[in-house]
Amino acid sequence: MNYRHGYHAGNFADVMKHVLLTALIKALCRKPAPFCVLDTHAGVGIYDLSGPQARSTGEWRDGIGRLLGTSPGADPVLDDWLDIVRHVMREHGGELFYPGSPALVSRLLRPGDTLTCCELHPQDQQSLKRLFRNTPAVSVHGRDGYEAITALLPPRHAKRGLVLMDPPFEQKDEFQRLAKAIITARRRFGTGIIAAWYPIKHRAPVRAFQNALKDAGQRNLLALELTLRPPLDPSRLNGSGMIVANPPFGFEDVARHALDVLRGHLGDEETAATVEWVVPE
Repeated sequence: MNYRHGYHAGNFADVMKHVLLTALIKALCRKPAPFCVLDTHAGVGIYDLSGPQARSTGEWRDGIGRLLGTSPGADPVLDDWLDIVRHVMREHGGELFYPGSPALVSRLLRPGDTLTCCELHPQDQQSLKRLFRNTPAVSVHGRDGYEAITALLPPRHAKRGLVLMDPPFEQKDEFQRLAKAIITARRRFGTGIIAAWYPIKHRAPVRAFQNALKDAGQRNLLALELTLRPPLDPSRLNGSGMIVANPPFGFEDVARHALDVLRGHLGDEETAATVEWVVPE
């Protein structure tokens, strides 16, 4: 994959990830106690889909581009997320600007909730700091996201929350690093929800990743996947996955419905959506 994320912002994988992320945050909002969110690989926060990076790939056209015309209420499972996307675009004069995970989460926080963003790339880090310079509930750290799991967990000010891991998958051992990070996060923040995104090119790396978690004794792991085509070509991004540890009550059903709706909007006869327990509780 070509990373930085600006090349892929708003594509089908982003859409899937952000719809599910919105559902997780809304589940946390059901209880009055404050919660915290740690975004380990935050990016710039908001992406210009008319900019050179997004234009060079055009991936957003087959992602958010297919959903912008959806009428409010047509697919209620998408409404909270689409409301934020449209609000961000209105803030930018109706231009094609797309909220990444930090911008999305920040708009769902209530008084007392907090968001901590980690971004190692200096330019992206500065963009993120400018975006949240007047938002006290959001802090930005220029540090490695995996290192932050040890440094920043457990959170100081909340017993509930979510850790989102969305690494760039630039390294050959990224699946192994991600599995280790999930195990560490759960050990340090046992009451938290852990959500980790992963690419699906072919099945072998995904199976090895999930088996590593099972072999480490991890439980209560839900895998959510949207594949545009059979994952047989390791040179292509054939699908998008998210593994959720400690999913909140009712999330499985919400996620299954959301992925089925997205399959209808983003895919064709080859597209598949699955929600499966890697290891039950």
